Amino acid sequence: MPTDQNGKNTIVIRALRAEDQAQWRGLWTAYLDFYNTTVPEEVYESTFARLIGDDPQDFSCFVAERDGTLVGLTHYLFHRHAWKVENTCYLQDLYAAPEARGTGVGRALIEAVYAAADAQGSPSVYWLTQDFNETARKLYDRIGKLTPFIRYQRPL
Repeated sequence: MPTDQNGKNTIVIRALRAEDQAQWRGLWTAYLDFYNTTVPEEVYESTFARLIGDDPQDFSCFVAERDGTLVGLTHYLFHRHAWKVENTCYLQDLYAAPEARGTGVGRALIEAVYAAADAQGSPSVYWLTQDFNETARKLYDRIGKLTPFIRYQRPL
């Protein structure tokens, strides 16, 4: 693992692996907690299976690892777009553990998705966040462009 000038291990961004399941689950649970939501066990299982599967239509995942511990994650998906020939990339979930915030983990994960999108010939990457997520929005304002769209969804 790369080290910085002080000999400390640095953050490594890599694809999710099967052996990461327990740590991934802890990070994703914390992410869901932040948004005051939960998912049933079957969603944890199906999501993880999709993330480590090989279907190009399923979600993918990058994780941030430091000293053998996962400290961040991002889930992203390529999909068709009616206004474009190429696919577009939706970055659905982005999370950095509290102890890793402010260290560049979020930026590195977003940049990894940008690179994956470029490799797929899909230059458009977008994501959503809650208006109250002020800390993350400071990063998003530096690395992305705020759009004027307002989201609606079908009432349940």
